[in-house]
Amino acid sequence: MRKTRSVRDTRRSLKPTAGLVCLVALLCTGCSAGDGTSDDTADDTADGTSDAAPPSSSTSSPSGTPETTTAYAPYVSATTAGDTDSSGAPSTYNLAFVVADGSDCTPVWGGTTDIDSEAVASRIAKLKKTGGAVRVSFGGAAGKELALTCDSASRLAAAYAKVLDATGATEADFDMEGDALTDSASVARRSDAIALLQKERGLKATFTLPAMPSGLTADSVALLDSANDHDARVSTVNIMAMNYGTSYTGDMGDYAITSATKAHAQIKKAFRLSDRNAWQGLAVTAMIGVNDVKGETFTLADAARLRAYGEQKGLAWLSAWASSRDKQCADGTSTAKARNSCSGVEQKAGAFAKTLSG
Repeated sequence: MRKTRSVRDTRRSLKPTAGLVCLVALLCTGCSAGDGTSDDTADDTADGTSDAAPPSSSTSSPSGTPETTTAYAPYVSATTAGDTDSSGAPSTYNLAFVVADGSDCTPVWGGTTDIDSEAVASRIAKLKKTGGAVRVSFGGAAGKELALTCDSASRLAAAYAKVLDATGATEADFDMEGDALTDSASVARRSDAIALLQKERGLKATFTLPAMPSGLTADSVALLDSANDHDARVSTVNIMAMNYGTSYTGDMGDYAITSATKAHAQIKKAFRLSDRNAWQGLAVTAMIGVNDVKGETFTLADAARLRAYGEQKGLAWLSAWASSRDKQCADGTSTAKARNSCSGVEQKAGAFAKTLSG
């Protein structure tokens, strides 16, 4: 998950392209690959938007009205356990982060710990005992994402598969920042590798991407376009609602909601979705407490508003960066700078998790 990033040009809007309606697993069934049209079995609404159910935790009430439970899926360290990891009873843990071992096409946790580490395996087992699943998160703000070091899609897919096998995970989160987001060759290679793994093992892929109050950034849009071009299916688009820049001095709860609303409109238009399915294909991650950008603080009140918004719209899930920060700093009630070990605001331990999980 990003800690700092420059404000990117967000003027480019997400444009529909041939086959976009077949990009995401949440879009439709029976799509005709390559031409953007659906066959006779596709369940499309009258205005051309897909209304098939996405792979989220949705059910139907006796009246036929869809009822969606917005899950809670925090980011947790793969190597270091925290007292607040299981706060809020997460449905899924985003296990962070897998990167390359230097310039090699070898996956490691955090750039230092072997994928087959017994300590990590033990940690995963304990997390699963709480009732939550594990989603492996590749990338993040530090180190090199594997697509930047693996020289072919097949080698990259093998590297991803090694991590999935070691963790027993069937879902992957691709947290794309910096060069991993902007390097076009690695973006295409990653898309091909994901498509290969989906053919081989039915991998469910989430992309965690930078967003602004104006919506998904141009680089985020280009990455989704690449996934479509290479037949990689995306289950969820998770926006990073944080660290907008020094020119954004307003309320962080407002910004998170505005960012999600704008991203929803982009996803709906690009993928020809109904309102409901576009919401169910969207997730939001907030940096709880003090953010890296001076003046940005995501409060417990902001978390409560985001939770209410998520439930109202039927978002796929909400997340926090990160579980290790979900407690008050020991040396005071507030801090001016972001810390990895605490939120920097006055709170009870696990309060953000409990609020975001509802």
